[in-house]
Amino acid sequence: MSTATAARSDASTGMKGLGGKYLTFTLGDEDYGVGILKVREIIGMMEITAVPHTPPYVKGVINLRGRVIPVIELRIKFGLEPREYDERTCIIVVEVQGASETVQVGMIVDSVSEVLAIPDEDIEPPPAFGASGLDSANILGMGKVKGRVKILLDVDRVVSREELQQFASM
Repeated sequence: MSTATAARSDASTGMKGLGGKYLTFTLGDEDYGVGILKVREIIGMMEITAVPHTPPYVKGVINLRGRVIPVIELRIKFGLEPREYDERTCIIVVEVQGASETVQVGMIVDSVSEVLAIPDEDIEPPPAFGASGLDSANILGMGKVKGRVKILLDVDRVVSREELQQFASM
């Protein structure tokens, strides 16, 4: 079977093994999801201590029950315009697989929506953007739920190993 035929076959039958529960959230007008098994907790906005010499999307660190956790702003990481935080803005603490250990990272999102069970057959591969330069490596797939599309993120790729090493040096 050719690669194109295999891709069409996957698209028509869903992506095997990606079905499951996802915590969904919004950034701007888009809906995203992360695998529920990667989520440790959801917390309201709290004081973030800035760390010098970090990329603009790294907001700093928080002290969460005695643990120092780096916090990134997904809006900035994904190239969206920053906006003021409101009562719905929160931090999703996820576990990211590093080179030798699992690291907890906070991700600031506009709002958390719900936990959804998305079956394999409702998940399609990320669209091929060709040579447009758009990086879809951190997208697991596109979940189709109630007439809307949820962009399912691979948190192990949203935060790269190089970034995890930088966080460890904080």
